[in-house]
Amino acid sequence: MTTTPLTLDRRPGSAPDPSVDHEIQAIVAGSTLGATCNTDLAAAPWTFDARPGYGPGSSMGDVIPTGAPRQGELPAAYREASEPELAERIRAAKALLGNRVVVLGHFYQREEVIVHADYVGDSFQLANAAKAHPEAEAIVFCGVHFMAETADLLSGAEQAVILPNLAAGCSMADMADIDQVEECWEQLADALGDLDTPDAEGLLPVIPVTYMNSSAAIKGFVGRHGGIVCTSSNARTVLEWAFARGRRVLFFPDQHLGRNSAKAMGVPLEQMPMWNPRKPFGGSTPEELADSRVILWHGFCSVHRRFTVDQIDQARAEHPGVRVIVHPECPMAVVDAADESGSTDYIRKAIEAATEPTTFAIGTEVNLVQRLAAAHPQHTIFCLDPVVCPCSTMYRIHPGYLAWVLEGLVAGEVRNRITVPADVAEPARVALERMLAAKPPAAPAAGWENAS
Repeated sequence: MTTTPLTLDRRPGSAPDPSVDHEIQAIVAGSTLGATCNTDLAAAPWTFDARPGYGPGSSMGDVIPTGAPRQGELPAAYREASEPELAERIRAAKALLGNRVVVLGHFYQREEVIVHADYVGDSFQLANAAKAHPEAEAIVFCGVHFMAETADLLSGAEQAVILPNLAAGCSMADMADIDQVEECWEQLADALGDLDTPDAEGLLPVIPVTYMNSSAAIKGFVGRHGGIVCTSSNARTVLEWAFARGRRVLFFPDQHLGRNSAKAMGVPLEQMPMWNPRKPFGGSTPEELADSRVILWHGFCSVHRRFTVDQIDQARAEHPGVRVIVHPECPMAVVDAADESGSTDYIRKAIEAATEPTTFAIGTEVNLVQRLAAAHPQHTIFCLDPVVCPCSTMYRIHPGYLAWVLEGLVAGEVRNRITVPADVAEPARVALERMLAAKPPAAPAAGWENAS
C-alpha cells in the first residue's frame, strides 16, 4: 500500500503540509497556532548527539542509563544540506544500491524519512520484512535500537542491520535492564521457591514475558527461563500461553500493556502487583507475590502516558459521536474511557474498515495519527493530545542520517551496524520463535508497503 503525505490544516486558511517537523517549525516561529511540548524539537537532532539524554520530545524527562549509545558527529555536508538536497541524495543512493538495501520505516517516523522507506509498519512487521529479504546485503532500520536488534536476530548472519542514528534508543526498553531483571528473578526465587521446578500440576512458579519493546538481552533472559515475547496485538494470546505453563507471569517492561491485557482476561487488579526494581521484593511482600497472577514491571511508554481521560472527555464534548481508539500502552483509565484499544495495526485497520465518514480521536504517536488523517480524507482524524509531542527517540532519525548511512553503503562502508552477540542471540531467538508459534485468532497483516 502506498502511503499518502499527511495533510495538516490546524489554522483556518493555512496551506496543507505533509510534515510534523514543518508544523513544529511553524509553531516555534509563531507563524501558526498550536503548541509543542518542547521548542527544542525545532532544532536538528544532531544538536543533541553529544549530550546524554533521549532528546526533546515525549521521553525528554526520562532518565537515560549510563553508557547508552551515542551518535558521533554527523559530517557537515549532511548537517548543512537542505531538505530537498537530502531527499535527492537519498533517492540517488537507493537507486545505485538497488535490491542490495532495504529501508524499513516505523509507523512513528517523521514523514521526511517515511517517504524513502520500502516498508512501513510496527517493529514486528518490519522485523519480518527484514527476514523476507535475504537478498539484501544491508537493512537500514529507521526506528529505535531494540527494533534494529530484533531485525538482526531474525535476518541472515551475513546481512548488516543499520540504525541511522545510534542515539535513537527507547526509554521504555531501557526501564528494564538485564541486571535489574536478573536481581528480580533471584528475589522471586527467595519469595516463591525454586523457579525451575514445576508443581504437582506441571506448572512453573513464574513464566517471564517480555514485550517486543525490550533489549535483546532481556529477550535472551526470557528465552533462557522458559518465557516468551509478545507484541501489543498478541499479548492476550501470549498470556494464555504463559498461564498454561505457569502459576503467574512476570511481565515487562510496560506495566500498562500488561495490566490492560490481563484485566481484559479477568485477572483482578489486586493480583497484579507492581515490581519496582529499586525496592526489596519490588515493593510487595512475599505473600502478595505468592498470591499474584501477573507481576507488572514499573515501566511505561512516555508517548502513551501523555494521554488522559480529560482529553477523551474534551474530544467527546467537541465532537459528538467521536470514535475514540487508543493504544494499550496507555494507562488503564484511558483505555477504559476509550471506545476501543488496540495496536498500531489495529488502529490502522479500524480506520480503513470504516465505510461511512467518521470522526476518530486517536491515542497514539502523532506522526502515525496525522499520516492516517492524510490517507483517509473522508474521515476526521486527530490526535487526542492537542500538544504536538512526537516520540523523542524516533525523532532522532533524520534524513541527514539516512543519507549518510546510504551513501556509506554506496562507498562500500557499513556505518552504525547493530549486532547482537551470539550468546544473547540464541536464547532470544527461542523466545521469539515461541511467540511466532503462539498464533492469535487473526494474525496481524503486513505493514504498509511504500511504492516510492
